[in-house]
Amino acid sequence: MTSIAGRVAVVTGGASGIGRGIAEQLIAEGAQVVIADVQQDALDATAAEIGATGIRVDVTDPASVEALAAEVIERFGSVGIVVNNAGIGALGRLADLSLADWKWMIDVNLWGVIHGVTTFLPLLKANPDGGHIVNTGSMASFSPMAGGGAYAVTKYGVAALTEALAIELEEDGVPVHVTLLAPGTVRTNIKNSTRNRPAELAGGLADVDISEGVAADLRWIDPIEAGRIVTRSIRNDDLYALTHPDWWHIVEGRQTAIRTAFEKYPVEDAAALSAAPSAAPVVAS
Repeated sequence: MTSIAGRVAVVTGGASGIGRGIAEQLIAEGAQVVIADVQQDALDATAAEIGATGIRVDVTDPASVEALAAEVIERFGSVGIVVNNAGIGALGRLADLSLADWKWMIDVNLWGVIHGVTTFLPLLKANPDGGHIVNTGSMASFSPMAGGGAYAVTKYGVAALTEALAIELEEDGVPVHVTLLAPGTVRTNIKNSTRNRPAELAGGLADVDISEGVAADLRWIDPIEAGRIVTRSIRNDDLYALTHPDWWHIVEGRQTAIRTAFEKYPVEDAAALSAAPSAAPVVAS
């Protein structure tokens, strides 16, 4: 089990939403918390309200993440828990997206996590008592939806990174563990993701309030509830932290389709196709 009390914890995207909920719960369980965020005014206000230390960071910039880690070590001497939570959730159909849309989404949601893992993992591995990394994915890490393709690409990537890292950490035998947080519908301001979008990366992605649309009738939780789920997963060294375990049917549909594809043709058919002659090449006259 990973202890929380007395640890220094860093939460990116900690000024609001799920990040704030995680930070508040970590504080309630005795951690010394640094919240990091790109929005300075919200960062200052939240840090004062919840009793955290606020440090500005742009997770898309590796130098900024490295500076965050250096300041944390300078101030506190160590770090034991890292929550790579900063993210955006603007939506748009794939045919309408520009390369600028893809860059913005991937820079924040996937590179932000990569930068956090690359920077903080050596610090956690250097701790005699180890540590814990939490990467915020989504239910979209398991099942995409129309309009959320770019978002799902990044969240699938976060899931793959987290699962592979868990395997490698176990192989290394170091006392560092990792959790994939896969939240469902949580009351946050992710519907206002474009507020921090760089002007040069404007495109087809747009803010959508799904609480008034396709998700209006779903079960919604508050960020502090997500925070409690995260700290439980840290204490128990769980690989997955799910805010909506009642949503298994969404994931099950995809898993069933994959299993059907594996079972559709017996292995003998695959062997026969492998042995079959290839089509004659087309020769230009």
